[in-house]
Amino acid sequence: MPLLDPRTWQPRALAGREHTVIEPATGGPLGTLTLAAAEDVDAAAAAAAAAQAEWARVPHFARARVLRRAGDLFTAHAGELREWLVRESGSVPDKADFELHVAAQECYEAAALASRPSGHVLPTEAARLSYTRRVPVGVVGVISPFNAPLILSVRSVAPALALGNAVVLKPDPRTAVCGGLSLAAVLAEAGLPEGLFHVLPGGPEAGQALVADPRVPVLSFTGSTAAGRAVGEAAGRHLKRAHLELGGNSALIVLEDADLDAVISTAAWGSFFHQGQVCMTTGRHLVHASLYDEYVERLAAKAESLAVGDPHRERVHLGPVIDARQLGRIHALVEASTARGAELAAGGTHEGLFYRPTVLAGVDDATPAYVEEVFGPVAPVRRFGTAGEAAALAARSAYGLSLGIVTCDPARGLALAERIPTGIVHINDQTVNDEAVAPFGGVAASGTGVRFGGESNLEAFTELRWTTVRGDVATYPF
Repeated sequence: MPLLDPRTWQPRALAGREHTVIEPATGGPLGTLTLAAAEDVDAAAAAAAAAQAEWARVPHFARARVLRRAGDLFTAHAGELREWLVRESGSVPDKADFELHVAAQECYEAAALASRPSGHVLPTEAARLSYTRRVPVGVVGVISPFNAPLILSVRSVAPALALGNAVVLKPDPRTAVCGGLSLAAVLAEAGLPEGLFHVLPGGPEAGQALVADPRVPVLSFTGSTAAGRAVGEAAGRHLKRAHLELGGNSALIVLEDADLDAVISTAAWGSFFHQGQVCMTTGRHLVHASLYDEYVERLAAKAESLAVGDPHRERVHLGPVIDARQLGRIHALVEASTARGAELAAGGTHEGLFYRPTVLAGVDDATPAYVEEVFGPVAPVRRFGTAGEAAALAARSAYGLSLGIVTCDPARGLALAERIPTGIVHINDQTVNDEAVAPFGGVAASGTGVRFGGESNLEAFTELRWTTVRGDVATYPF
């Protein structure tokens, strides 16, 4: 029996409009669902708040058991969930398998999180016990995007639940099934009690209602920098904590001692994986002048060799971008860049939503596709003369999410990384990496720092409470 049945995948009726689930590769329908309206957020927040208090009293090992079971179910239902990721989000099967692997690991790590030490005994001047402990925040609101829909939902949902919270999730309506309803089905089968997890696919109205709801004190948002600023501003007005993981324009620095035979595959993966629709995508290739010409030539040849097509029906390296609006933005940035003097070394064309992997040479600070986050399969390449110049170029960005440095001298790479503001550094690797155990987040326009992964989840989804206990009632001078 399938985990996801379109006839029953929404447990209650929502008040918004009917929405057709579209397969980007074909433009055909995969099913229908109902979007959430503001009143649905109100009802879900109320139900979540009512259920959360009892869940917080459940022993940690019982909460952990639910999350471990959820991790197992991602493997047990991998075939069905992989197909949804491929067809609804345009993922190639290998990328879908990666999402399923990380989703399972996020659940296992969350299960372990439930039993972590949660406080400290403090020294005190008075005759009392003084200690801190972490307590659930209550209801966590999660807003997740389309590009890695399962990972970017479960990485907040799983730890929040494990730590005793309830969750209201608003996935992007373009990937509401693989980014929301699939997770709800897994958690229900894993034994999560009713009322603790609500999936409300919807547009801006639902997101605004979630941010404003007084029963949701903590928000976890992943998306564009522009949308993240709006969420952060609104959350600030309501005195809420907002964990913002936003855009990027990450640099890959290729020093003069790099082995081009090894680096080209790494570089291509960094820019073209999942059609470049990843916040960590390598958006700027900074290459030493002695290697620049050969690097451009070889990266362009690699781009031309990659197959682009329907990942559900043929073996390809790149699938479709998510929709026509996103494709139009990608192509407009490429055309604006060539109009300003960039050389189109490969790609720059599309059929339907299938955009060819693209290499732009001769870019500078006036090249739109170099300065802005493209969120598409575009690799701008720029030369530099010295390591100091490379550091300055890499640091000259509004973003600060991920950084890759390729060199035969790892110590030199680490020293260079110290000069560049970024949340993530990979020496001798490209910029797109993720593990459930690793802290994740960026600086500047890429977000509010590390808020996901490992121990960071304790801070993200709990409050630190100070408690003192005396054996008798304290006395005072009056």
